[in-house]
Amino acid sequence: MSQLLSSRKTNASLSNSTNNRARQPKNWRYYTVRFLIGLTLVLSAIWLLMAIWYQYGATSFVTWIATIAIVGWLIPLLSLTYRSKLVNKLVNKTSYKDMNSKQAGKWLAGSYALIWIIGLGWFFSIEPKQNRDWQPEVSQRVSYERDAANPDLVTLTNVRNFDWHTNEDATEHWETRTIDMSKLSGIDVTNSYWMGPLIAHTLVSFRFQDDRPLAFSFEIRKEEGESFSALAGFFRRFELSLIASEERDIIYTRSNARGEQVYLFPISHLQQHEVKSLFESYLIAADELNAKPAWYNTLVSNCTNIIFYMARIVSGERLPWDYRIWVSGWLPNYLYDVGMLDATPETSGQPWSMDTWYERTHINPKVGGFDYKAGDTTVNSREFSTQIRQGIPLPPLADSQIEAETKAKSAAEASED
Repeated sequence: MSQLLSSRKTNASLSNSTNNRARQPKNWRYYTVRFLIGLTLVLSAIWLLMAIWYQYGATSFVTWIATIAIVGWLIPLLSLTYRSKLVNKLVNKTSYKDMNSKQAGKWLAGSYALIWIIGLGWFFSIEPKQNRDWQPEVSQRVSYERDAANPDLVTLTNVRNFDWHTNEDATEHWETRTIDMSKLSGIDVTNSYWMGPLIAHTLVSFRFQDDRPLAFSFEIRKEEGESFSALAGFFRRFELSLIASEERDIIYTRSNARGEQVYLFPISHLQQHEVKSLFESYLIAADELNAKPAWYNTLVSNCTNIIFYMARIVSGERLPWDYRIWVSGWLPNYLYDVGMLDATPETSGQPWSMDTWYERTHINPKVGGFDYKAGDTTVNSREFSTQIRQGIPLPPLADSQIEAETKAKSAAEASED
């Protein structure tokens, strides 16, 4: 009898202990995990729905069916995850009403995971194309040939030199131009601000001795009727395009036709072999895009960080990784801090602040009344390139690596003062 009473007490004690544990309030880790699970489910659904929306359009039958299917699985799954009052109504009205909550949750989670994996596979199967109904300014692809006797002589085909009448209307000119890489004398980085101080389009111009500069720009390859969307750029909506252009075209259209705020920064403390290597990188990029099209991506393959990837191959540790590589509007500040903008570009020896750099390199006031149609296009191009560099001292190339690195280090230290 005593053993029986003891056993009952033990069982009662265990039952009470179990009930107490069930009633014990959950700690912050429990709620954090549940929150992260719910957030992951919601964000994954949003990502997949946006991918479908940008590929098929908001009014497409496919978009609506996919939305109904994804939301139809997601809402009950979230309800089961959070044990809300809604769960009973939803579970009791579905085909899995005879299951308990745990079984229903597993079934819903597995089904949703399968849907998302299928969607992910579909997304990565979308291939970029070369042949679409492109807008005129990106309709051609730059290509080149080297002189057999002198590899430094490069003839580029489809160099853009449009006459821009408005921000959308232009007379097309695709030209052939031969340049001598042995005459490369420097690099300028142009930032064009069209969406506030954080976002800018970045171009690179190569200067030559006794010849006008040549600009390169990575851009989205828009189809007729398309417009740029930063969000769409995450979802394989735009192919990537490399444009080689005269500055009177690719900079004028931004500073004058579109009214964007444009700044040109001459890069200091470079050797000629670095400039030449970066130019070669653009030729390689042209080859790769001509052989196989690629997607533009707002985060990892845009107009700014592609340039950085190429430049870092050339200059290595002189260009350390920095968050401003992905915040394109702050790229000039990054160049200033790493010593790639000369801190004392004038003979007075007075260092320039970043504010001074922005003031002196602002293109718009210099070309507001530019005579765009005067003379022949070659002369006109040379005049425009000269005009946008007014008041900006152009740095000479460094004679050695030691000189380049020493002066860059000194400029970086001066920028901190």
